[in-house]
Amino acid sequence: MYRFLLSRQWVILTLIGLVLIPTMIELGFWQLHRHEHRVRQNALIAKNVRAAPVPVTGLTSPGHTVPRADYWRRVTATGTFDTAHEVVVRRRTSADERVGFHLLTPLVLADGRAVLVNRGWIPAAADQKAFPSVPPAPKGTVTVTGRLMADETTKASGIRDLAGLPPRQFMLISSAQQAKSLGRPVLGGYLELTAPGPAGDSPELVPDPDHDSIGPHMAYAVQWWLFAAAVPVGWVILVRREKHDRAAGAPRTEPEPAPANA
Repeated sequence: MYRFLLSRQWVILTLIGLVLIPTMIELGFWQLHRHEHRVRQNALIAKNVRAAPVPVTGLTSPGHTVPRADYWRRVTATGTFDTAHEVVVRRRTSADERVGFHLLTPLVLADGRAVLVNRGWIPAAADQKAFPSVPPAPKGTVTVTGRLMADETTKASGIRDLAGLPPRQFMLISSAQQAKSLGRPVLGGYLELTAPGPAGDSPELVPDPDHDSIGPHMAYAVQWWLFAAAVPVGWVILVRREKHDRAAGAPRTEPEPAPANA
């Protein structure tokens, strides 16, 4: 009755179904893990941006790798801006999706060490090889507040650190890279400026990280699991239909006529 399942067509179809089921289940768990990661990240951002600011030197030091638990932590720093070593970071977008630069200015602390301060977004110059016109940094001793961020890497950001860029232009924010040109110790990571706020032609501050939306990952996970459940159901329906079609198409056996002399 079900011998047709041994045909090449049905064996291939069954094997495809057996491969699809675990693949779709795994894809569902992958989306679930992405959802859980986003939920944890949102909780971490909310916690750290609400926390009272602490001195940046209490959380990082030269050569220090900022741990994930300290990402977006509010910190303060007091010093003077070293505009002679100011650089820009390419291919950064504004709040309204315009492409430009992030302006990175070292802040020299009282002990001679420096911390990199991302002062915000500025538009790109018409000549991409020229250093753009940048808003002046405050003069004298200033106290700034911002979010502590880890050094950027190609692995974490997906951005390639290109060689041969114009002078004072970079693809990634790296304290170790900037320390070479500064000639002084630089605290690990960098500070994403939040205060003082922009005044006049100041750079556009980097907006607060999104920690409200959780994305569609949970919905995608459910979708993949529903697809996985649909595969065996669909297989059974196809088997029954094939059985019915074969039964309906089988030739009828007519009774033999009775002998004339019977």
